[in-house]
Amino acid sequence: MAPSATSTVTETVALPQALKTRIFGAYKELAPDSFSKDVEEGKTGVKAAKYQNYLPTWNPKQKYGPLQPFEHYEHGKDADTSFPELLPEGSAVTHLTPTIGTEVRGVQLSSLSNAGKDQLARFVAERKVVAFRGQDFADLPIAKALEFGGYFGRHHIHPTSGSPEGHPEIHLVHRGEGDKTHELFFQTRTSSVAWHSDVSYEQQPPGTTFLYILDKPETGGDTLFVNAVEAYNRLSPLFQERLHGLKATHSGIEQANASEARGSIRRREPVVNVHPIVRTHPATGEKALFVNPQFTRDIIGLKKEESDAILKFLYDHLAYGADFQARVKWEEGTVVVWDNRVTQHSALVDWRTGQRRHLARITPQAERPFETPFSS
Repeated sequence: MAPSATSTVTETVALPQALKTRIFGAYKELAPDSFSKDVEEGKTGVKAAKYQNYLPTWNPKQKYGPLQPFEHYEHGKDADTSFPELLPEGSAVTHLTPTIGTEVRGVQLSSLSNAGKDQLARFVAERKVVAFRGQDFADLPIAKALEFGGYFGRHHIHPTSGSPEGHPEIHLVHRGEGDKTHELFFQTRTSSVAWHSDVSYEQQPPGTTFLYILDKPETGGDTLFVNAVEAYNRLSPLFQERLHGLKATHSGIEQANASEARGSIRRREPVVNVHPIVRTHPATGEKALFVNPQFTRDIIGLKKEESDAILKFLYDHLAYGADFQARVKWEEGTVVVWDNRVTQHSALVDWRTGQRRHLARITPQAERPFETPFSS
């Protein structure tokens, strides 16, 4: 049964490190929950945010009940794997690494047919993360962008993040012009890297996921991705077999606590769910490691020291696996599409110029994670 999350911390000053550890656990909280409206609207002499309709709001009146199970249909299973609609003649395809990451130019996602969308889901599942350049996504009406994303699954409404006014289905990543909140973070942390699969604590976490750029710093703010399939494949058959059948808890409690500690919102009560450590992708059949230090807490049936040792090894294995990782650099007009079932990622807060970084994420939910029997 999920632990209770009824206590609220009301301090608005920086919390002592010991209290942070007790409330937030392993969760790293980096996202600002406020900004200067005058600055973002360009009223103070600095350049205004390009997409005012995407400025974040945190509406405390947005309250939702628990997410209900739904039947997910995996469109990647229907795809023509020669990808004729997704990658027609004339498109430019560049693989960033052998096992993960591809850059595509000359294709407009918003114009894809349903067959093209099926191929997109499958291609992303195979390449794990794909950066599509020269896209018009940010210029579409928000409702149209959501209509596109809705083809891939039920929209997830994030329990704590900012969203555009009237569109809680959009998860915003926003660090306003002149924002310096990262300085407080780095008083107690050495790195902004926080590997995770988005909202893995949900009973049905996301699958095909979309993140598109609105504003970016001149340099910095890249996003790291790791191939959780290749991470599984690198393990010895004996260790792979030992991991099969193990399940781990994934908790949203610490994220909710972090939001409340800042005086911000909580749209839904936090949940804890149990998922297999090795999950299988429904379209490709590939097996992937499905634990992450932001949300995974313990392995069911093991003592704490045993669980901690295995999880630390898996976290380190994923984090240090530079030979199965990719780094995506943002350009104007970029839409990055990845499959949360077979990857993990981390934003990087590495620029000190105070320049704005603003992105929007569409997060369709997928099936409940499942595993298939071990085979060597």
